[in-house]
Order: sequence, then C-alpha cells, then structure tokens
Amino acid sequence: MTKAELIAQVAVAAQIRKVDAEKAVNSLVSIVSDTLKGKGRLALAGFGTFMVSERKAREGRNPQTGKPIKIPATKVVKFKPGKSLKEKVK
Repeated sequence: MTKAELIAQVAVAAQIRKVDAEKAVNSLVSIVSDTLKGKGRLALAGFGTFMVSERKAREGRNPQTGKPIKIPATKVVKFKPGKSLKEKVK
C-alpha cells in the first residue's frame, strides 16, 4: 500500500475529506519520527512498539574488490508487533 492509498482509505473510514486525511497521516508520521528521535520508543497498545536500536560498527567486504571495509555504527528503527496485530495477520 502506498501513502496515497493509505490516505484514501483513512478518508473513507473516518468519513473525512482526503485533504484532512492527508494532514492526519502526515501528522502521525511526523509525531512518530520526532518521538523516536527524542525518546527512542513509541508503544501503540494492541498494534506494536517502534524502538530505536544501535547497530555496532563492523567490518564488511567490498563485493567488487573483496577488500575489507569498515561499516560505521548506526541507529536503526525496529518494530515489534503487538498481540492483536499478530492475531489479525495469522
């Protein structure tokens, strides 16, 4: 599903205009991003938990030359689905 399709479905489900649905979806994305950047964790009961995790620096290989390269440490976002979401997907 694309963002445009999500906006259309939110508009239908909430019985609001697409413009208002787009504002709501954009606000949600912004709030989730800001919360993860600041606090590193966002839990939505029944849906799941978004969390920021640190990936350690490691050594990899350049696939073209085979030479070792250093991959720097970085932060990644992980998602752990809640029980309700797991049941709905099954």
